[in-house]
Amino acid sequence: MSVMGWIALFSCAAWVWLLLGQGLFWRTDQRLPPGSAEPERWPSVAVVVPARDEAGVLPVSLPSLLGQDYPGRAEVVLVDDGSTDGTGDVARALARAADRARRPGGGGLPLTVVSPGPPEPGWTGKLWAVRHGVGAVRAREGGAPEFLLLTDADIAHAPDSLRRLVAAAEAHRLDLVSQMARLRVSGCWERLVVPAFVYFFCQLYPFRRINRGVGRTAAAAGGCVLLRAEAAGRAGVPEAIRDAVIDDVALARAVRRAGGRIWLGLAEHVDSVRPYPRLADLWGMVARSAYAQLRHSAALLALTVAGLALVYLAPPVCLAAGLAGAGGASSAGGGGAAAVAAWAGGAAWALMAGTYAPMLRYYRQPLWQAALLPLTAGLYLLMTVDSAVRHHRGRGAAWKGRTYPASAPRAAADR
Repeated sequence: MSVMGWIALFSCAAWVWLLLGQGLFWRTDQRLPPGSAEPERWPSVAVVVPARDEAGVLPVSLPSLLGQDYPGRAEVVLVDDGSTDGTGDVARALARAADRARRPGGGGLPLTVVSPGPPEPGWTGKLWAVRHGVGAVRAREGGAPEFLLLTDADIAHAPDSLRRLVAAAEAHRLDLVSQMARLRVSGCWERLVVPAFVYFFCQLYPFRRINRGVGRTAAAAGGCVLLRAEAAGRAGVPEAIRDAVIDDVALARAVRRAGGRIWLGLAEHVDSVRPYPRLADLWGMVARSAYAQLRHSAALLALTVAGLALVYLAPPVCLAAGLAGAGGASSAGGGGAAAVAAWAGGAAWALMAGTYAPMLRYYRQPLWQAALLPLTAGLYLLMTVDSAVRHHRGRGAAWKGRTYPASAPRAAADR
């Protein structure tokens, strides 16, 4: 057996295990339960939106929150986190426009814009903004809200989004309900990279395992998280995760450790409106936190690179090498070894493409793109290495003018 043949067999075996043993990560059927019974009394909700230099996307996203059709008491608090582009003024103007357009007696949520000032040492900017927003609504005369909807400034919600989230949380007694917003896929680079981004996330954190309510697997999608305020208090968040760069996963783990029930699924009517037209934009999105996901560990980085190469890059290479070897083999033994490399590499590639197809279907992309997953994985491998390089050059976890150092051991363990 040739070295290439053994590599192909190991890769094929890895894909068989991923297909059957990784929580059916490739399935895309984890969606918000339809038709959840509406509660007899609708709990109060505060929607907290951390925003830093988001004036460009707010005209698309913020009206969708202000126009929520929610039967209970609810409000929106936008936390202007040191913006330099007039984010707060844009938000206030949008709120005034929404008030003028609203019919008498119609629905809609009021908006408050607050500014926390620069984050204190030990806090990431987003969590500092969340802390300030949560503190503002807890101090209201009407009493603290029963639920918090933490949503990013680039996320647009369908009019019934909040209603459906709360109904699901109440009907299924969930403390955290999170939806992975459907990211934009318009340009060629977005089509190549974005569905794979969600696919890899699902592979790391299989939604079915998260939603079983047992085990240690826990994650959330930071763009849309409905959190029961009581559960947030028990978990001590956001203070307990104040320095987490990957804050959504840290939040879910903190809630689960405190005994909370969590749920994560793909969204139907919650969409990201942020464009990533260039490869550089997508590269920065991934490289910003990839090394933090590996706990800033060189050993984990080496294992990740080796794993990506074996699982994603080896199958097409082995298939091509095996076909070339079989065509030019001069002996039966050599031809047999090449044939093993070819069929095992081809089988691994087919399994890879088959598990990727449901995600492409979810993103309404042509299924032939599944064959390009090795190319996309190669890009992610380079992005991950670049993330480590940026960290060691003092530019790790950079986001809108802020750079965060490696977290302390406590926060790393949270992730």
